Amino acid sequence: MVEWFVKAVPENPTSRRKLLLSAGAGVAAVAVIGALWSNSTSGSGEVALDARADAVVNSQSSGTLFVQVVGAVVNPGVYEVPIDSRVMDAVALAGGLSPRADPASLNLARIVQDGEQIIVGAAGDAQSRRTASSLSGKVNINTATAEDLDTLPRIGVTLAERIIAYRDEHGPFAGIESLLEVPGIGDLTLAGMRDKITL
Repeated sequence: MVEWFVKAVPENPTSRRKLLLSAGAGVAAVAVIGALWSNSTSGSGEVALDARADAVVNSQSSGTLFVQVVGAVVNPGVYEVPIDSRVMDAVALAGGLSPRADPASLNLARIVQDGEQIIVGAAGDAQSRRTASSLSGKVNINTATAEDLDTLPRIGVTLAERIIAYRDEHGPFAGIESLLEVPGIGDLTLAGMRDKITL
């Protein structure tokens, strides 16, 4: 390559020296730029991989979920709790049960689910629901005991216990139709007791 430059330039020694120096400087500049570009590209790739890895680690290590605690508690609101927390843990974050709370209105030992609403009933409310139920002659499926439920058509001891267990695990029934989610209760069973139950 040097011989080609020598043949291509005039015989003037000064011109030849300038051309060789310029060519050498150009080659060196290209080599430096290439090295810098290679380092910056590989470095940014490592940074991006590190950032993604950190995000995954943070996501896996957070291990929390959010629940809303309302009703007869000191400080109702939305709280962040660790995974596998119990209802009693969420209630504690909300300041605990208020003096008017009915502890029997919910299952304090149940494991909470992300995004759920935990409703703490008041003793007076529960009593008034029981009173209203007795006056109307209907069974309140959210406050009834297993013995109360056993009086309903097509509901024996086994189904009554399943209703109580489902209520303890999932909280109060949102509607009459929610009884269909209890194992063993179908449309026919619900139709037979629909006019004898209330919320």
